[in-house]
Amino acid sequence: MSSTFHASFGTVKGVLFDIDDTLVDLEFAMTTALRNVSEHLLPGLDQAGWEKFGRIFTHETTHFYDRYLAGELTFNEQRLLRGRAALGHFGVELSGEESHVWLNDYALLQPSLVRAFSDVAPILDALDAAGIPYGAVSNNVHDYQRVKLDSAGLERVSVLVGTDTVGVPKPDPAIYLEGVRRLGTDPAETLFVGDNRLLDADGATAAGLLGVWLNRTGEVVVDFKGTEIDSLSRLLA
Repeated sequence: MSSTFHASFGTVKGVLFDIDDTLVDLEFAMTTALRNVSEHLLPGLDQAGWEKFGRIFTHETTHFYDRYLAGELTFNEQRLLRGRAALGHFGVELSGEESHVWLNDYALLQPSLVRAFSDVAPILDALDAAGIPYGAVSNNVHDYQRVKLDSAGLERVSVLVGTDTVGVPKPDPAIYLEGVRRLGTDPAETLFVGDNRLLDADGATAAGLLGVWLNRTGEVVVDFKGTEIDSLSRLLA
């Protein structure tokens, strides 16, 4: 059953994936929706400005998302704080009502822009053909991520563990191990693949799984000693 995989992984009897920016291109959906709902607020912004705007929202304000995971903020509160930070960088401050209109517009548009990466269907096809079970483990709540997977055409990813499934986020070992339990595999024979080096590769490895860092952007980390791939296609022999 493990012959589908590159020999360097050893025996693989199950695969767990992160979702955001691993299976689905969330960054594209976020930045495209952001620009759509914010262009009227920033009419003179050039392409470099929009890239900076997107970077602030998606990468430079993740401490707000961490506070959401810790239970200090609601999902919408962290999203609004990230939006205010991005808009504020360019001198735009919204009133309370304007903020909620902006947030609502963004929340309605963003899901329609979520799409699977082109390397996802081939790897799932190969797993299906080999009879290898797979699923997803995410640092967001189950129902929100279920809608996201289905919107991206990934209904066949039926095993899904969210932060509310076990009450803890990655890198707590319990969330990875719940995914393993649902696959019916052994941690040492289960790949965990994700775009976050610390949460997905290191966290899963610490929990006893075979952690793999999906480095789609070519980030250079000199001291990373784990397994790294630049595409899901690299998992296959």
